[in-house]
Amino acid sequence: MTDTEKQLNFDGFLLLVGKLNYAWTNTESLLIHLIAGLAGVDKEIATVIFLTLNTTRARIDLVERLTKLDKVSATERAPILALTRRIQRQSALRNRYNHCIYAFDADGGNPHTILMRIADRRDTLKIGQSTPLNDAAAEDIEAAISELTAINLNIWKVIAQFDYPK
Repeated sequence: MTDTEKQLNFDGFLLLVGKLNYAWTNTESLLIHLIAGLAGVDKEIATVIFLTLNTTRARIDLVERLTKLDKVSATERAPILALTRRIQRQSALRNRYNHCIYAFDADGGNPHTILMRIADRRDTLKIGQSTPLNDAAAEDIEAAISELTAINLNIWKVIAQFDYPK
């Protein structure tokens, strides 16, 4: 394989990461409608609330906490909590490719990611967990994009079913 072919493969991988980001942000933005419906506010107010919370984790926590209020029926609660759990399962993969350094082998081997996180253990630190960029990694991203697309469609069904603001 030539250097050009390797570059094209990496470019294709970056395109997949871009598609993952698009699917992620598109799906995460649907939390606005869930916030509006669960909090009993219009979409504009829900958007302000959504944008005020600066992490996905905080946004999902809010949706889950609103869902767990006594006023929300079990019929309404179950599908929403199932959806937020599905979103959370995809967050680790998304974070891996968005909060990393892309590193290249000096000998021309496959690039890999280095996680920009410190794992603080009892008496040691783990820094820079590495993941190769290979076919398996690309397949994981493609699966995540498919799952986020399915989650997105399911959120729209919940929005329609419970007549949340659109």
